[in-house]
Amino acid sequence: MSSGGMAKDLVANLLGREVPTEVNGRVQVPYQGIGGHRPQGRKAAPPIVSATDFPENGDKRLPSLEAALEACGLRDGMTISTHHHFRDGDLIANRTVDACARLGRRDLLWFPSAAFPCHAPMIGHLRSGVLHHIEGSMNGPLGDYCTDGHMRGMGVLRSHGGRWQAIQDGEVHVDVAVIAAPCADFTGNANGVNGLAACGSLNFSLADSLYADKVIVVTDNLVPFPAIPWQIQGCNVDHVVEVDRVGDPSRIVSGTTEITRSPDRLLIAEQVAKFVRDAGIMREGFSFQAGAGGIALPFAIYLKEMMKKAGVKARFVRGGSTKYLVEILEQGLTDYIIDGQTFDLAGVASMRDNPRHVASSPLTSYNFHSKGFFGTLVDVSVLGATEVDVDFNANVVTHSDGRLLHGIGGWQNCLFAGCTILAVPSVRDRIPVIVDRVTTLTGPGELIDVIVTERGIAINPRRLDLRDAVKASGLPIRDIRDIQREVEQICGGKPTPPRRGERPVAVVKWVDGTLIDTIWQTRSPR
Repeated sequence: MSSGGMAKDLVANLLGREVPTEVNGRVQVPYQGIGGHRPQGRKAAPPIVSATDFPENGDKRLPSLEAALEACGLRDGMTISTHHHFRDGDLIANRTVDACARLGRRDLLWFPSAAFPCHAPMIGHLRSGVLHHIEGSMNGPLGDYCTDGHMRGMGVLRSHGGRWQAIQDGEVHVDVAVIAAPCADFTGNANGVNGLAACGSLNFSLADSLYADKVIVVTDNLVPFPAIPWQIQGCNVDHVVEVDRVGDPSRIVSGTTEITRSPDRLLIAEQVAKFVRDAGIMREGFSFQAGAGGIALPFAIYLKEMMKKAGVKARFVRGGSTKYLVEILEQGLTDYIIDGQTFDLAGVASMRDNPRHVASSPLTSYNFHSKGFFGTLVDVSVLGATEVDVDFNANVVTHSDGRLLHGIGGWQNCLFAGCTILAVPSVRDRIPVIVDRVTTLTGPGELIDVIVTERGIAINPRRLDLRDAVKASGLPIRDIRDIQREVEQICGGKPTPPRRGERPVAVVKWVDGTLIDTIWQTRSPR
């Protein structure tokens, strides 16, 4: 079956983007604006179980992944989930689907919290029919496979908070969750801060442990009961499997967690920090979130020095944590790091050893359908983008040629800060980044306040308060269309829009579960 058979009629959403009315057999709601879609009903829930279903001594160990999957009643067409805290060092997702193949199961939905290049072997399982499709981020070979139209179902891209929303709202029912844990006991209590493969938090798999029908914890570091802290609680776990190795923590660090060496990008980072300072956002008790991109990392360094000079202390810093945020915490420049995931080994050690480095879950910070969403409590969020347009809409999931680049991560969830800044170079690979209309709309312009490039700073016309705050600062404030025209002259004109194929191959969800855009098969010579 082609991916075209998995999408029904197209309608225009509030932003004018064509989206299907049905995806993978589920009726969809088009994007209706910020707060326009109101959830109804009650949360999903796993089956009720009895203590008599489990050994009295609490030992839930089984000898292999195959045995655990069989004990979970894995059948054709089910949904299996895995997590991404090891990033490109994950060793369990591939082994899990390999085990499904050996058991002869087919047409499974793989529902990862994120995928990385290390998951390229999943293509073989898509081709053989073990996997039907993927609902999660796809980049590298997986992105090419999907964009070329080979996947039988449609890809579904969600933010981290959107993934929790989809599980709790019953949009995605997880039949079997497989959670790789650097430390666990035989009852299934587990954490990511202890053991040779320590990766930090396991909280992106927390929703899976709470809502899945069956939960398997896989560990290479079995400790006596209790495994403390228990980021995953054994009361939600059905089976425990001990293996030789769950992940390579050295590969938590990737290209997105390394500081740029580009002079232009370093200039952008410094201009962002100056804007935060000169706009009056950097003040006693403020809060900020910086992503893990090459520009966001030096921004944190520049801001740290400005905070020291001004004698300013932040109340909290929102992470993904890196060694640069850890330095801010250890130097007394913030009270807390509130951390969704760790991006390097210094962050792992800090989360383990420093009680002010707090592991948090998408439920408490990112889930738009919750009582604890605190994206609006962050004063400034500094993010990246692959494209922005003159209406301040942004794209983070595809290249300018329309091909899948990477997932959304927590990007959408961070747009609700008091000031959202996109730090982007004006040109990538000789292609202008500021365009008339983004290839794929991932975040609406009404939530994006400032765009900082090496050629100037554009402030969203909706934010006259920010424009007034920095008008005497000396910062290079420019109209976004002026920056666009200058860059197009340098690059020899406007970029050529991608040639859209005949079939939609994936959709982009907004934080409330509505459809914000569609990704199409590309007409590519590849």
